[in-house]
Amino acid sequence: MANGGTQSRKYRLQGAGLDLALPYLMLAPGLLIVLGVLVYPLWDGLRASTKVYRYGSVVADVGMQNYIKLWSDPQFLNSLRVTVEFVALSVTFEAILGFALALFCLREFRGIRLLRTILIIPMVITPVVVAIVFRLIYASDAGMLTAISEWVGGGQVQILGSPVKAFFGLVVLDVWEWTPLMFLILLAGLQSLPHEPFEAARVDGAGNWRVFADLTFPMMRPVLAIAIVLRTIDAFGTFDQVFVLTRGGPGEATRLVSIYGYDTAFKFQQTGYAAALFVTIGLVVLALAFSAVRLLRRVDAS
Repeated sequence: MANGGTQSRKYRLQGAGLDLALPYLMLAPGLLIVLGVLVYPLWDGLRASTKVYRYGSVVADVGMQNYIKLWSDPQFLNSLRVTVEFVALSVTFEAILGFALALFCLREFRGIRLLRTILIIPMVITPVVVAIVFRLIYASDAGMLTAISEWVGGGQVQILGSPVKAFFGLVVLDVWEWTPLMFLILLAGLQSLPHEPFEAARVDGAGNWRVFADLTFPMMRPVLAIAIVLRTIDAFGTFDQVFVLTRGGPGEATRLVSIYGYDTAFKFQQTGYAAALFVTIGLVVLALAFSAVRLLRRVDAS
């Protein structure tokens, strides 16, 4: 009888162990796919950034030399400056316009659903198509801006031929395409706010500006911070629109780090150096994201 009881407990333990391991066994195929698709390319990129390639073959292992060379490369530093200015301007305008549109579309009136649908259309258009459309608008010979200017008695409008105008033309394109993303995130945040504090403020006679300054903005601050962080990370990787619209020109006025990295890897065939560039930019974006999250926690704690 004693042996029978020990054997029974043994089978029960095996059954419990199997129940415990079963979720991990079911997750294992997906985990292996994630490791293969995400982790291995990252590891391979890190490995490539420490080597020098020629026609696809490794010719030297240079350790951290590619990273050291990067920070003394004037073209990289210039592309980093252009990228930071582009991201700062674009995300700032997108946050302001997205917040304003979300506040306006928070109210219910006839046609509001159609208006919300129209506002998110730019976001669902392929970036390459958006760039082609804006190239047609900005074209100095037969573009829409030139046509309007000539119709009112002006001359040709030069956008893509001027460094400053091309840069701001790129910012306008990005704001037009990605403000709807800010709008959607912030509208969802506004719709999730509790109604009671706003009703109490209205009963106390608070005006629209006082309600916004004392209630809406403080309560929306975490959502706004998350939207800005997400959009900032995405804006650092902007490539398609610039490649189609300006290819980094004129000169180096719109040469973002993504364009410089592409030229380095495929035009100049410096694969290891380009890998070091993209690893560095990835670390910079990661540091920005962690800094923003820490700042957000401190603001919430205060």
